[in-house]
Amino acid sequence: MHRYLFKFMNNLRLRWKLLVVVLPLVVIPIFLVGGVIGYISTQQAYLGITQTSKADLEHMASFTIDLLKSHHQQFQVYKQDKERSFNLELATLTNLAYNMVEAEHRQMKSGHIDPATAMLEARKALKKVNVGETGYIYAMSSKGDLQVHIAREGDNVYNEKDENGRYFIREMCQRALKSRSGEVLFIVYPWRNAILGDKAPRKKVVAYRYFKEWDWIIAAGGYLEETYGDVNFEKRAFAELKAKIKAKQVGKTGYIFCMDSKGNFTVHPGGEGRNFLDAKDSDGNEFIREMCVNKTGWIRYPWKNAGDSVPRMKIVRYEYFQPWDWVVAVGSYEDEFYQEAKDINRRILESMIVLTILVCIIAAALVFLASKVLTDPINHMIEVIRKVKQGRFNERMAVDADDELGELAKAFNHMTRIINRNKEMAANLAQQGKMASLGVLSSGVAHEINNPLGVILGYAGYLEGKLSPDDPNYRFVHEIKRESKRCKKIVQDLLSYARTPKPTLENTDINALLDQIVDFAANHTDMHHVSVVKEFAGELPTIMADGDQLRQVAINLILNSGAAMQSGGRLIVGSRLENSFIFLTFADNGAGISPENLEKIFEPFFTTKTKGTGLGLAITKQIIEQHQGEITIESEQGRGTTVVVKLPLEREEF
Repeated sequence: MHRYLFKFMNNLRLRWKLLVVVLPLVVIPIFLVGGVIGYISTQQAYLGITQTSKADLEHMASFTIDLLKSHHQQFQVYKQDKERSFNLELATLTNLAYNMVEAEHRQMKSGHIDPATAMLEARKALKKVNVGETGYIYAMSSKGDLQVHIAREGDNVYNEKDENGRYFIREMCQRALKSRSGEVLFIVYPWRNAILGDKAPRKKVVAYRYFKEWDWIIAAGGYLEETYGDVNFEKRAFAELKAKIKAKQVGKTGYIFCMDSKGNFTVHPGGEGRNFLDAKDSDGNEFIREMCVNKTGWIRYPWKNAGDSVPRMKIVRYEYFQPWDWVVAVGSYEDEFYQEAKDINRRILESMIVLTILVCIIAAALVFLASKVLTDPINHMIEVIRKVKQGRFNERMAVDADDELGELAKAFNHMTRIINRNKEMAANLAQQGKMASLGVLSSGVAHEINNPLGVILGYAGYLEGKLSPDDPNYRFVHEIKRESKRCKKIVQDLLSYARTPKPTLENTDINALLDQIVDFAANHTDMHHVSVVKEFAGELPTIMADGDQLRQVAINLILNSGAAMQSGGRLIVGSRLENSFIFLTFADNGAGISPENLEKIFEPFFTTKTKGTGLGLAITKQIIEQHQGEITIESEQGRGTTVVVKLPLEREEF
């Protein structure tokens, strides 16, 4: 972001950069404060007229809906409890009536009374039982003939229908014949009893049980509403609900009103019980009809109240309460919400305070940005200079501008390139000189020293075989033989480093190779005091490599670790696959390597051992590089050393 927003600044001088950064600190706050004050003033006025009023109206509408829901749910629970209790009472009465009939039947069977007398006594007993205020017990045959009834005894009612046209008597007879022994059945149907003066159907519940011996269906029925503890309970609760709704004031003169979907006002301060479906506002629109049709939404209309000289604009939020088919409306005059505008001056003052703080923050941010623009390049230069001071001549300063700092960075980068190039040239010349000298020396040594060494080793071996180990001269001959072998190894290392052969590539199983080498090296005299642990990754793919050369690398690294743990220790040899490379690790907890020696560890002839040529790691690095791999060493004195060899799965062809 900085690169694009301030691209034009990067080519300016420092004084112009400061001017460009500081100038907005004066100009921007002026325009910002003026623009924001005007915007806030407009928004506050709008919020006072619209959002605040709408939020209050919507809240009041939701509140009223919640009141209706609460009342409806509470009374529904009350009715359900009473209905369950009533059903249980009817079932008890039915079983009682059944037992009475069954008792008369037993009297008949025992011969104490005849069948006619038994049925007569049963009829008398059943007629004496009342259910609620108007309920009673009756009995009929499975054909619908009333055997016991307070008014219609002897009539056939099989084809009687309830208020919904359902043949409820037929249903009772059919279900009774299929019922189990002792089972009490129930039926609920709407019924309007003209004899009792019912103007509307009432919910009637009947419990019945079948007495098979006489083909009697014994039933106990009653109206559910007659079971309420107080008939006026719902009326009182509803009156309290309306009082709560009317008590809620909306604004100064606004109020809440309710009506059904036909325009009948159910709750209203002055029009309750009247129908206003055809009422019109001051513009002649039938706003009540629109609310009844839409059921939910917002409506805005002009209305002239008694005492008003001109119509005022009224806004109403209305929502639908489906259980009662009610439209709940909350309305108020818009001009009553204009007191919000009085808060604008206070809010402007508060906004000015906030703006002052905001401008201060912006100014501070711009000043910080100015310092960042100036100091970041300088800090970057200091960081690069420190790295170059440590000998890292490949570091470069980023050049992002054409100002004085950019010019300085270019000059510094040019200087480090020259120094680095000269250093590389000197190193290459020194290495070439070493290699040339080493080649000449190796050839001469191989020719001039190997032959005499061979003779010495031959005679030493011959004398060693002739002498007994107990002979005093045996130790001297053995020492001659050992030191001659050491000289021969030095010559061989010189030849190996000067003329490292090109690797012979073949498919190589790294885990198997490491396993062989670890087992071999563990038996070496320098490794008897070291515990070697294998941590090989499973199922490593084979790679193209020279097994003999890699064996030389692994043995050299393992023996180096053993030499670093003279007092005993632990060496972990591991392998893993990661990002198309196989990594070999050799981690010990030995003496470690000092930081100054760590930089020279791969140089030829550098060694910290009392007996050593300093060519082991140099040859190891040559072999790894010929396999297109890398070798790195991390070490901490007193903590140990970890060597990591990185080999590619696929070689690049050059």
